[in-house]
Order: sequence, then structure tokens, then C-alpha cells
Amino acid sequence: MQERMPVVFLSHGAPDALLKAPDAVACWAGIGLAIAKPVAILVISAHWEARQPTVSLSAEPETLYDFSGFSPELYRIKYRASGAPALAERVRSLLSTAGIASDSSPNRGLDHGAWVPLSAMYPQADVPVMQLSLVRNAGPTIHFGLGRALAPLRDEGVLILCSGAITHNFAWLDWRAGAGKAPFPQAEVFNMWVAGQLAAQNVSAMLSYRSAPHGAESHPSEEHFMPLFVALGAAKDNTPQRYHPLFSYGALSMDAYIWGG
Repeated sequence: MQERMPVVFLSHGAPDALLKAPDAVACWAGIGLAIAKPVAILVISAHWEARQPTVSLSAEPETLYDFSGFSPELYRIKYRASGAPALAERVRSLLSTAGIASDSSPNRGLDHGAWVPLSAMYPQADVPVMQLSLVRNAGPTIHFGLGRALAPLRDEGVLILCSGAITHNFAWLDWRAGAGKAPFPQAEVFNMWVAGQLAAQNVSAMLSYRSAPHGAESHPSEEHFMPLFVALGAAKDNTPQRYHPLFSYGALSMDAYIWGG
């Protein structure tokens, strides 16, 4: 019988996390070692939104450098995992069963929300990877429903990896901050609120996060928080284990959670 896979949410930080967030990178590597090796990985990243859920079909997804202004070293990194077209079709089937219309993208590569953490989790790039987009402007409830529809994949050897951010307000960032800088107070307040609600399995509070202390401020736009709701939906009744690496750039929480690992 196939072992049930966990669901992972992680905060991927800035694109240069591999170079400047060693605590988070060590956390990601540890998660990769701690869980059973999946047969394939489904990534839901904050950096792909579409009108409706869209799966990537590429058999050899390219590494996308969907950022600018960072170290040239980043642009030399390539993550050469194979794609997972069969898993993509399975995802579409599950969404259809749940009454959710979907689309496909034949040539979509891996954005940095995917390849940055995967470079630490599975550095050999020896597990097939595909991505599923967020739904643009759809909000927490829709994304929670996506996770519910995807939950059967956990019993099929698939790791559901949701990559976003617990806090994502660029106005709070200190681009000169080292890893040891105390976090921006409002970011830390919201980070701890999220940790408390997840530990209590308080899904209703999470769905109303914008009324939480500094909730709306932590996410001037919602896309970086939506992968967490996909994870919550797929996790069902599991209680998460929290990982708490140091903040990045003073205001980017790098927290990660595993349900059922």
C-alpha cells in the first residue's frame, strides 16, 4: 500500500533565498530528507496565476527566471527535473470530479517559487515536477476547495508542495538586513497569529485572515498567501508541524508547515 504523503507549505522568500537565507535553505533540505521520497511533486506557487486552475504539461520544464535585479549567480542555476504530464492529467481529472473547470499549458516552466526551494529539497532533481496555477483574484475559499479536490493525490505518492509567503509586504523589507535582524514588529505579530490558528486547526479564522492583526497589511495583494489555503484544504484533519527559520530581509517570514509528515 502506498504511504500517504504529507502536504508541505513553505515561504520561499526573495528569489535570492538560495544565496542569502541559509537558515531557510537548511530547513528545506531537512524537509526533503524527513519525508518519504515522492513519485512526483505537484507545486502550487504564488508566481503563477491564471483565469482558472491551469496545469503544466511540459515533459522537460525550463527554469524560469521570473525576477530581475538580483545576483548574476542566480541566473546560472538550472533545475533540471523532468515534468509530470500524466500527473497533470490526473490533477485535471480530480478537479473535474469536484466540479472545477481547468486548463492546461503545454510549455510552462518552473517559476522561482518552485525551483528555488526544490533546489534544496531535492538537489538531484530526480523527482518529476509539475505546477498548478492559482486562480487570479479568487480568494481563500476557492483555493481551500482546490486543496480539498487534490487531497487524493496524497495516497498516490504525490507530494503537494505549496510555495508562497506568510508575510509579503515590500514596504516592510530592509534589503540591507542580515539574517540576524529582529523581524519587523507587524510581520512578527501576524506570523505568530498564523502559527496559533494553524496549531488550533482554526480554518474559519484563517479564511478570514484579513481581519486578523496586521493580516491585510501583511498581504497588500493576496497571491502569496493563497498557496497556504490549498495546503489547508489538502491537509484535511492533520495538525501541522511548524518550522521557524529566521526572517529574511527583516520582514519576510520563512515559516514552513508539514501536515501528516
